[in-house]
Amino acid sequence: MKNTGTLKVTTPTEREIVMTRVFDAPRSLVLDAFTKPELLKRWLGPRGWSLVACEIDLRVGGAYREIVPPERSVHAESFDGYPGESLVTAVLVERGGKTTLTATVLYPSQEVRDAVINSGMEHGAAESYDRLAEMLASIA
Repeated sequence: MKNTGTLKVTTPTEREIVMTRVFDAPRSLVLDAFTKPELLKRWLGPRGWSLVACEIDLRVGGAYREIVPPERSVHAESFDGYPGESLVTAVLVERGGKTTLTATVLYPSQEVRDAVINSGMEHGAAESYDRLAEMLASIA
């Protein structure tokens, strides 16, 4: 297990990466940050990187396979540079005003998962989640 700042990254199976992070915000706000384009654009990606275009259709049947606000979502995602599509299951658990996000990413193969790990993804994800924590603090 790697611990990058407050982001914990594990690889429980040959095709999965699990990222866990606690945010000092209610889970409904954390879910909004992941599902509202105007919020997602404010934090997704490492510092100095920007999300130019973002479209989210919260209906099941498109990219979303399951959505149970505010506790769980399952969606497909793809990134330039990695082949295929990954399936992301996000679970949000709120306790005492803090939300634990557990995001499990299932890749099409071990080779793709390993390429993502070797790209330094955990550092970019940790920085991105730091930006999310800062944004949540500013709007909470």
